[in-house]
Amino acid sequence: MELLPSEAAPISRKQGFRSLKLVNADMNQLLTDEPVGVDFGTLDNGLRYYVRCNSKPRMRAALALAVRVGSVLEEEDERGVAHIVEHLAFSATKRYNNHDIVKFLESIGAEFGACQNAVTSSDDTVYELLVPVDKPELLSQAISVLAEFSSEIRVSKDDLEKERGAVMEECRGSRNAMGRLQDAHWVLLMEGSKYAERLPIGLEKVIRTVSPETVRRFYKKWYHLCNMAVIAVGDFSDTQSVVELIKTHFGQKIPAPEPPPIPTFQVPSHNEPRFSCFVESEAAGSAVMISYKMPANELKTVKDYRDLLAESMFLSALNQRFFKISRRKDPPYFSCSASADVLVRPVKANIITSSCRGKGSLEALESMLIEVARVRLHGFSEREISIVRALLMSEIESAFLERDQIQSTSLRDEYLQHFLHNEPVVGVEYEAQLQKTLLPHISALEVSKCSEELRTSCSCVIKTIEPRTFAVFDDLKNVVKKVNILEEEGRISSWDDEHIPEEIVPAKPNVGHVVKELEYSNIGATELVLSNGMRICYKRTDFLDDQVIFTGYSYGGLSELPESEYFSCSMGPTIAGEIGVFGYRPSVLMDMLAGKRAEVGTKIGAYMRTFYGDCSPSDLETGLQLVYQLFTTNLTPDEENVKIVMQMAEEAVCAQDRDPYTAFTNRVKELNYGNSYFFRPIKKCDLKKVDPLKACEYFSKCFRDPSAFTVVIVGNIDPTIALPLILQYLGGIPKPPEPIMHFNRDELKGLPFTFPTVIHREVVRSPMVEEQCLVQICFPVELKNGTMVEEIHFVGFLSKLLETKIMQVLRFKHGQVDIALDEMLRLQEEGPTEQDVSTVLEIEQRAHENGLQENYYWLDRILHSYQSRVYSGDVGTSFELQDEGRSKVRSSLTPSAAQLALQRILPYPCKKQYTAVILMPKSSPFKLLKAVFQSTRTNFGREAKILAGIAGLAVLALSLWKHSRSGHVNSRHLLGRATK
Repeated sequence: MELLPSEAAPISRKQGFRSLKLVNADMNQLLTDEPVGVDFGTLDNGLRYYVRCNSKPRMRAALALAVRVGSVLEEEDERGVAHIVEHLAFSATKRYNNHDIVKFLESIGAEFGACQNAVTSSDDTVYELLVPVDKPELLSQAISVLAEFSSEIRVSKDDLEKERGAVMEECRGSRNAMGRLQDAHWVLLMEGSKYAERLPIGLEKVIRTVSPETVRRFYKKWYHLCNMAVIAVGDFSDTQSVVELIKTHFGQKIPAPEPPPIPTFQVPSHNEPRFSCFVESEAAGSAVMISYKMPANELKTVKDYRDLLAESMFLSALNQRFFKISRRKDPPYFSCSASADVLVRPVKANIITSSCRGKGSLEALESMLIEVARVRLHGFSEREISIVRALLMSEIESAFLERDQIQSTSLRDEYLQHFLHNEPVVGVEYEAQLQKTLLPHISALEVSKCSEELRTSCSCVIKTIEPRTFAVFDDLKNVVKKVNILEEEGRISSWDDEHIPEEIVPAKPNVGHVVKELEYSNIGATELVLSNGMRICYKRTDFLDDQVIFTGYSYGGLSELPESEYFSCSMGPTIAGEIGVFGYRPSVLMDMLAGKRAEVGTKIGAYMRTFYGDCSPSDLETGLQLVYQLFTTNLTPDEENVKIVMQMAEEAVCAQDRDPYTAFTNRVKELNYGNSYFFRPIKKCDLKKVDPLKACEYFSKCFRDPSAFTVVIVGNIDPTIALPLILQYLGGIPKPPEPIMHFNRDELKGLPFTFPTVIHREVVRSPMVEEQCLVQICFPVELKNGTMVEEIHFVGFLSKLLETKIMQVLRFKHGQVDIALDEMLRLQEEGPTEQDVSTVLEIEQRAHENGLQENYYWLDRILHSYQSRVYSGDVGTSFELQDEGRSKVRSSLTPSAAQLALQRILPYPCKKQYTAVILMPKSSPFKLLKAVFQSTRTNFGREAKILAGIAGLAVLALSLWKHSRSGHVNSRHLLGRATK
């Protein structure tokens, strides 16, 4: 490899990270301009290409067309045109008409969706495709689609009119509270530059009125092959054949004689901080953002790379401090984090963001500024740096171990960054060697010096976000002035570290033993029953060398509780999380796990209790130790932790009251579930009824009895190493004298609700800053117990069919948002076409093929097999029956079969039983309400439309409530997957 010093030996593919040799790191050594591991070149017409063979996932290719053209290039009358061009690309080109590209993508199982296949930013536009390559012609056609995007996008009057509605919906959809906050902060950051006036979404008046000539002029002016690159990473037999396809589809395109150069737009720096007090009535809570802008210097030498590592260590160490502060008594904020990001081509920023109490923004700002100043005055301790050093080392080790298993989409993104931002691609092997060489020599002093770039005199922008005005400009200026004086006078004390225990498990438990062992060859899994009653099923895979994942579940959850205990116990996981479910406070455990890749979490649902984990094979012991601690820790609430939790919960409730969607969501729940306490929204008065002691007792009780749990483990497991650890820590969990929370799946207490038997249609009006509309239509679904496995597969296929057809009707056919009941009824009465069914089958098959190469897919499949209604003690047989059910449905899914299933599973006709709730702005014209419901029939009718131009964004949500023939709906819901 050209990047390695000549004296270095080639790296063996089997070489472990710990035996990886160091490199002779000359700080002035240049990092290569050409990306490593890829067939890279430039066609005669200026187009660059990157082609790489990669087998993950098998028989798939990740493609992209990157264009160095974004919204900053727009003139005043073009604001939004770059984004419009992106939309038009999928609508019509020279070779493809009437959204044929979308139909092609769906026909080959490459799903199409909003913001899924393309994105427009200030500087760039990127088109992305993930396509199968098991048939040679598919890759050729996919590359031809990218070639059409490059120069053959059609901009006729009709094409543009069809897309205006979709672009307007996206525009309006981005104008929620978060969107408004982001836009306002962007304008503040970019003040004084053209970037401030060229948000990618554009202006509404331009989107509505821009002419085809203007759009065409922009496209012809900037879309030149010299500004583009094609990236193709996939399971190819060789790269040369793919390069030839690129030359076939792109090579004959004649470049413009003198294309205009892409200009550079500077963002001016400023010595005085800029302030903004943004009041957002729909904000989720108060927040503070501090941004420090700086030039986005290119990464060219080893010294640049070392500086980047030091910056990463600085941000990581700072974040550890922020987290610990957020867990103190009366913390200044609930959460706080620092990150670095390239904002636009010439500028990057270090950004610190916190969320805090409603009136706490000034306190949060002061704490954030003081912590950065504390680093400047006293620096980080060697212990803090050793922790972040171990963290970064574990991350690069994981990347190195899985260097042959990187997903094609990840590699594609690397080459995109190389083309768009000149980021070097040096290869995981060299980067691992470089980090292993450099990290030990980056001192605490060097890391601490990064704080010099985070001064309020260094192009700093400070912004508060509040639901009501609590802070004004002068308040922010006074806080900055106060902290600066404290720093100048040295009146900021040094950081005080907590004591960190050495071992997660202080005393090793008694080793359990296996009382029963079964092999399931059809799924490649082994089942063990341990002496404490816990059932373990493990499957060894080679998908990722550095991943082992597991989930343990037991039946019985919140549905078993009486109403008087529900609210307290439902808060159990939240309160327990603050105390420390593994026996240590979260801030202490964070340091204990430094350098280890092991995470374990918990969840208590309506019908199940689960714990889940993700770890490196080398840290499996740590992951299992955390599970052991979960089962053996007695939680005792203390006033300090409970106070933090209840403050956060109260803020969340207040935020919901400000959210215009809350009233809509609450009404949907009320209609579909009745006034059941389980689905009733939590109010402040409910929080006052929470008993922290009862909450912690319930949580501890949920994870106490190992004999009630089944644990599925999937990943790179070496049984000779893993089994002793499983017996030590899972088998060593003591079994209580009496069973605790032992429930049979079919005897669980159902949730108290019944879906309405008649039609309910309702409009909910909510105050909004920006007018938006949301539609949710819900249907009951009846599943017959005798054919439950097949019926659930039918539901999956029918859901995808409805999604695909309704998307076509609402977006592509009409160019506006129509009510979908008529289309659903048509499918029930006439059935889908052969093409419709073929598309759905292809999408499902491609998703299935991708899933078979992923650990999480196998974990879910095995869990579903245990939780299936057909499970009777043999998980292998249950697995086969589910596979057979899927195969039966696939082989029998003809248009007529789909039609009959739609009639059988949904109410037929679909208009006889459903709930429909529409969220409308409070100020919306009455005529819109009249247009929706002015019909003498018991359905919405084809004339019942919500026009995008009047109501803003309208979104249709189809919710399917499951029923069972042999019992009421309550006892058969079981979180969806348990109903199989």
